[in-house]
Amino acid sequence: MMTTKTIHSRAGAHRAIPWPVAEAKARLSELIERAVTDGPQIITRKGRPAVVVVSTEEWERKSKRRGTLAEFFAASPLRGADIQIERATDTPREIDL
Repeated sequence: MMTTKTIHSRAGAHRAIPWPVAEAKARLSELIERAVTDGPQIITRKGRPAVVVVSTEEWERKSKRRGTLAEFFAASPLRGADIQIERATDTPREIDL
């Protein structure tokens, strides 16, 4: 059975050792606790990363909407770049009803 632990880097960031699906199922409570205390936990399927378990707090922080669509476009680095876009001038096709 694979031992799961968190490695602390010098920068203070955490890197979780991946959890195989079977181990994640068997130790779900621990997996959840580590997601809350240590950060995102990766679950692998057939040795490949499949999903990430994150705390509700982390999810809300990452998925929170920041600003409006108009603000997004206004902040674009392409604003004022004078990009020329060619528009199609085709007319709708005729159909018999």
